[in-house]
Amino acid sequence: MFHLILTLVYTVPNIYVFFRIKHLFISRQYQRWYIPVYLVVASIYPLSEVFSHRGMIKPMLVLTTVSDYLIPVFLYLFLLVLLFDIFLLLNLVIRIVRPETRKGYSFRLYTLSTMIIVSAAIVIAGVINLNTVRVSKYRIEIPRKHSKMDHLRVAFVSDIHIEQNTRLQFIEQFVRKVNALRSDVMLYGGDLVEVNTTGEKRSGMELVLRAVHAKYGAFGIMGNHEYYGGSGQKEFIRKSGIILLCDTVIRIDSLFYLAGRNDQHLGQRKTINDLLEGIPLDLPVIILDHRPTELQEVSRTEADVQFSGHTHNGQLFPINLITRRIYELSWGYKKINDAHFFVTSGLRLWGPPVKTAGKSEIMLVDICFIP
Repeated sequence: MFHLILTLVYTVPNIYVFFRIKHLFISRQYQRWYIPVYLVVASIYPLSEVFSHRGMIKPMLVLTTVSDYLIPVFLYLFLLVLLFDIFLLLNLVIRIVRPETRKGYSFRLYTLSTMIIVSAAIVIAGVINLNTVRVSKYRIEIPRKHSKMDHLRVAFVSDIHIEQNTRLQFIEQFVRKVNALRSDVMLYGGDLVEVNTTGEKRSGMELVLRAVHAKYGAFGIMGNHEYYGGSGQKEFIRKSGIILLCDTVIRIDSLFYLAGRNDQHLGQRKTINDLLEGIPLDLPVIILDHRPTELQEVSRTEADVQFSGHTHNGQLFPINLITRRIYELSWGYKKINDAHFFVTSGLRLWGPPVKTAGKSEIMLVDICFIP
């Protein structure tokens, strides 16, 4: 059903783009070439979806890779054609460009070429943005209570979505960067691995992730994508040197409590009040929850800090504008009552390997414990 919806979302704008480009830019003598070329290129994504569920052979892998980049290209081409239509409506009132100029060959050629080049350039920039790991730094203050420490440095990542096509070099880049931060604790917010990651690639990723160093260790939760893969994903997380928290709370020495919630996809998970019930209020409380969906409820508990992911900040502009409407906090930092909330745009992503909204980030949060 999800892929059907995605295909419809892809197809309907493509129909609009096809007919508008044909009407606005393509002369009659070139339409016999334009129509088959456009239809062939636009059909790459639906065809790749059909074959992806029937066992991959090498030519189909190439087709899938091409379609991953075509989807965002068509998205931005659609937006640019839409903007041009809005311009034409304004032009009826303001008359910026004369009708004879707009219908001229040079104007049509340069306008269409610009749209295609700009769409491709945005996607290229999104690929570079995806593959550049950045560190987002924050500093907050919370009550120390009876903790024996004054400062805690937290490194947090989410949504790595490790799969067969994930480059080992990218994960190695992440490990180098996070180790250079010298964090006290390493936290993972779910969607670490995809169900189709197997064999030597999987073992290599586990080995690289075990090289992450943090004073008090690495801890993580499962996202919705781990639940798709079942118990095998839990094994990957554990073999990667990550202590998995599933609706559980642990005490880190006499310093702080760390709670990890099950993802909402599971259907059954403890409420935040049930999860924290019976915990002494003598130490700060840090929570991991894959989705940032219950911020108000959490802010009314004794929780001090919560880390989440899942949103990808929309991944592609202007989808991030939609996620801002869906989530109270789609990306970044927000304080509600006395609780501090962080939502990352993810270290990588799911779907097209392009990120034009947000960044591939490691969140580094320095928590100062104050009297």
